[in-house]
Amino acid sequence: MDTPAYGFSEAARYLKIAQATLRSWIIGRSYPKDRGAGYFKPLIKTSDKKLRLLSFNNLIEAYVLRALRQDHGVSIKAVRTALDYAQSEFNIPRLLLSRDLRTTAGELFLQRYGELINLSKSGQLALRKMLEAHLKRIEWDSKLAIRLYRFIDFDKQKVIAIDPSIKFGRPFLIRKGISTSILVDRIDAGESAEAVADDYELDVNEVEMAILYERAA
Repeated sequence: MDTPAYGFSEAARYLKIAQATLRSWIIGRSYPKDRGAGYFKPLIKTSDKKLRLLSFNNLIEAYVLRALRQDHGVSIKAVRTALDYAQSEFNIPRLLLSRDLRTTAGELFLQRYGELINLSKSGQLALRKMLEAHLKRIEWDSKLAIRLYRFIDFDKQKVIAIDPSIKFGRPFLIRKGISTSILVDRIDAGESAEAVADDYELDVNEVEMAILYERAA
């Protein structure tokens, strides 16, 4: 799960986040200050020493971080402080990758997180429910994440997934195990969704889902 496999451009496209944002989370970045330059420290560690590729575990971490950041617009400072708190108090070094987010430790983490960003009690409850919805898109084996069902509004039935053991970890349609990119390539070549669906014994809706996923901003 920690084998480097995804380039930044590819991973950013799968996760639907800006590549520059993903690079900052993994590599860090310098930024100008009134006096000299500041440095944004990475939030996610990669096993690739050259910092060129991400693992499936990194995808999971970035996916959870994206949920925390984009759905509530909270500060990176609060995220970093809360992650440090989770490690020091619960000895969980990679909470974004941990199934413990769905247990008591996760509840305590979110409570502390809510306090850090001055959320009301109702806001903390909303944050917990939102994160639970995202975590349900992750399939676990014991304590390891083994599959990610992309969190997109039009995929409520979990039609599309990313699994490091299938299709080299590229997005695929679950029912038939067909890469979404292959279907979209055929559509772009001029074939109809009906013809492609017929060739692969798919529903037209599945082909359309693949198109929506691959073309989503």
